[in-house]
Amino acid sequence: MPANTPNILKEKEIPLTGIQNKRVSVIGYGNQGRAHALNLRDSGIDITIGARNTNNALRDGFNAVSIEEASTADLLIIALPDEVHGKIYNEQIAPHLLTNAGQTLGFIHGFAIHYGHIIPPQDVGVVMVAPKGPGITVREKYVAGSGVLALLAIEKENASKTSRALALGWANGIGSARIGVLESTFKDETETDLFGEQAIIVGGLVTLIKASYETLVDAGYPSQLAYIECCHEVKQVADIIHARGIAEMMKAISNTAEMGAYEAMALLDDKHLRKQLGELMSHIQDGSFAHRLTNGEIKNKRASLAAHEIEQVGKEIRSVMHEDDD
Repeated sequence: MPANTPNILKEKEIPLTGIQNKRVSVIGYGNQGRAHALNLRDSGIDITIGARNTNNALRDGFNAVSIEEASTADLLIIALPDEVHGKIYNEQIAPHLLTNAGQTLGFIHGFAIHYGHIIPPQDVGVVMVAPKGPGITVREKYVAGSGVLALLAIEKENASKTSRALALGWANGIGSARIGVLESTFKDETETDLFGEQAIIVGGLVTLIKASYETLVDAGYPSQLAYIECCHEVKQVADIIHARGIAEMMKAISNTAEMGAYEAMALLDDKHLRKQLGELMSHIQDGSFAHRLTNGEIKNKRASLAAHEIEQVGKEIRSVMHEDDD
């Protein structure tokens, strides 16, 4: 096992006590913010929501106030989109932080701290509890009596030296203590998370799906069949990998599929692929990706993807198989 393997904390090492009877605000009420807030409330923690729009939080029965009003809590869990962290922190949070009051800023992702978009005061603690799953999964697992593995990082303690205890209580309160918590750093969490999203989980996967679909359609095969083979069946294989690992997935498929996989892996994994992956990594490490995100370049790319033929064919196939939310 590598020497730098993260330390895994188990439930008895992650007590809820550090957050009990503390004032906790969740800033932002999107997918992650809502999941953290609901789970913490169900764990007996009094939660205030600070949001740009408080309607959804009020419907869920929370005390929902402005971001400014919520910024005097003992623990402020920042659950806003990464690209707006700096602006909202500087304009609506920083002016209301209390000097020497033992406050701690909590982050669900290390992006804003790692890239310097937020620079907290010296006496304010900085921690991270980053569940390795979307907000809907964090909530569903908690309700089912389980949880989602999370990364824990303590960037710095507050003036009262309570930041680590607050973070451990937070991890317990959202259910991650039931599974385990890996100790990490803001740098490692941010850079590995971004790389995983870009190289395989989203970017790499979508690229392979689209390119494979287009290859079959360009070769004259029906678009519906191309969609089923190159997109629809991805979940079935991914589910096996998630549950059992790659080697066990290979055992679960046909010999034909397994042999074809080995040949494709040898062909696709070449110097060009490794060079491209290295380029993705360098853009993450040098901050250029973070710069493009905060500059709003994402808006121009969404319409192009939504207009791709595979989206229309996918809706047709999912409606036949009764798998579309529409």
